[in-house]
Amino acid sequence: MDNTVSKTGDGVSQHEHRTEDVEQLKHQGQNTARGADRAANLIGDQQIELTEEDNKRIRRKTDKRILSILVWVYFLQILDKSVLGYGAIFGLREDCNLTGDQYSMVSSVAAIAQLAWQPFSSWLIVKVPHRLLMPCLVLGWGIAQVCMAACHNYAGLIATRFLLGLFEAGCLPLFSVITSQWYRRAEQPMRVACWYGTNGLATMFAAAVSYGLGQIDGAIHSWQILFIFVGLITVLSAPLVYVVLDDDIPSARFLTEHEKLQAIERLRANQTGTGSRDFKWSQVWEALYEPKSWLFIGMAVCLNVTAAVTNTFGPIVISGFGFDSERSSLLNIPFGFVQLIVIFPASYLAHRFRIKSAFLAAILAPVLAGAVMLYVLGRDNVPPLLAAYYMLAFLFGGNPLIVSWMISNIAGTTKKSVIMSLYNAGSSAGNIIGPLLFNSKDAPEYKPGLTKVMGITCALLAIIGLQVVNLVVSNKMQERKRVANGKPRKIQDLSMEHRYTTAQNDGSGAHLGENAFLDMTDSQNDEFVYVY
Repeated sequence: MDNTVSKTGDGVSQHEHRTEDVEQLKHQGQNTARGADRAANLIGDQQIELTEEDNKRIRRKTDKRILSILVWVYFLQILDKSVLGYGAIFGLREDCNLTGDQYSMVSSVAAIAQLAWQPFSSWLIVKVPHRLLMPCLVLGWGIAQVCMAACHNYAGLIATRFLLGLFEAGCLPLFSVITSQWYRRAEQPMRVACWYGTNGLATMFAAAVSYGLGQIDGAIHSWQILFIFVGLITVLSAPLVYVVLDDDIPSARFLTEHEKLQAIERLRANQTGTGSRDFKWSQVWEALYEPKSWLFIGMAVCLNVTAAVTNTFGPIVISGFGFDSERSSLLNIPFGFVQLIVIFPASYLAHRFRIKSAFLAAILAPVLAGAVMLYVLGRDNVPPLLAAYYMLAFLFGGNPLIVSWMISNIAGTTKKSVIMSLYNAGSSAGNIIGPLLFNSKDAPEYKPGLTKVMGITCALLAIIGLQVVNLVVSNKMQERKRVANGKPRKIQDLSMEHRYTTAQNDGSGAHLGENAFLDMTDSQNDEFVYVY
């Protein structure tokens, strides 16, 4: 009988298994219900033995292969998005003869493209293998970024920014879905923080690079050199993404056959599955009529109004304090650093205490205070003004918390892709609205725009509270379903435990978690537990 050993390569204990056992499980999986996850066709109805040591080993391997690509590509996306603001202070508006309103529209048109493309994005995320989809998106927006350097008028900038937004439209929902399909719910906040945290790194890098490239005096303008530089980095990264990324756990090249089964098993308690290629219209309608979906979308709109203001008008606002273009670029480096140091502690605390809503609300307090200070302080009082501006960076700790909160509370591949695309549409709407709140005629104080930002931040706090109430009610409904189906009213959510724990027995001999890979939605699966 042929025995094989799964080698870890990490110096941890090895686990012996028989190849025949794996093949038997795969054969049993062929009888899985139609429409189930792809993982169900591999694991069947068996529950695989998995220790905490196995769990850690597989998580490490997944981090090295999957998380590393997510981190790099998200960094590129934010970098390409943020350089427009630096281009503006290095002559873009003057060279392309842009008025204040036209610059706002150039900024907003990428978000308009994302908004228009979201329905198709949700379909692509389900139907197209992620290993193919992600490099195509990266290549597309990289080329669009390079082409922006050739623009000399408003029409050219609008066209290229529209294409950039079109290819970036699937980025956030795709990353969110990938994170949910590879990691336990307890692990997701820190993994989302890792790739979303590059927002701060990209801001710092863009500020430093724009300062350096701004010193070049040649036939090509500084803003053109900046766009070409960041665009080419993105274009050259597309082949790397294709080589490294895997579609899903069943096709993972970095896992042995037995490790694939263990990787699937460790996600059983999530009750959110590992992905299906079937686009299910019933899940689309469920996503559209649930209050939960629209409350998350409301959060996206409110949060990204202020985020768009800082991304697009941040360097311009700082230059309004009286600094030249080079110093304005450098003074945005601390803004990116604040983002970085807020995102990781906030996400860690959400992971440690297993609650996201409270920490999401808490980080909005400095944002509101910063907006108030910018409103009341005179423009000659520079140090407090800079402190107030940097306080707005706390806002960027919100998106990773919301994203991890969402993917923890949504099951069903189609439903998840639709809601994440709708969330990105809400983000796009916020990115459209944000720059339009700030008009050049209000410079340098921008008081009308700041007033609206304060009101929108207060609205976001109210929506967070409504979502908590909604999820509490949803859990009560789930409890009633379990009782009606002969299961315990209360079940422990093992996916939120910091250490891996095997699936529970409900007391009658049946194991909980048998619905985990059937591509059921959260409302269809009575074992699903909503988290706050």
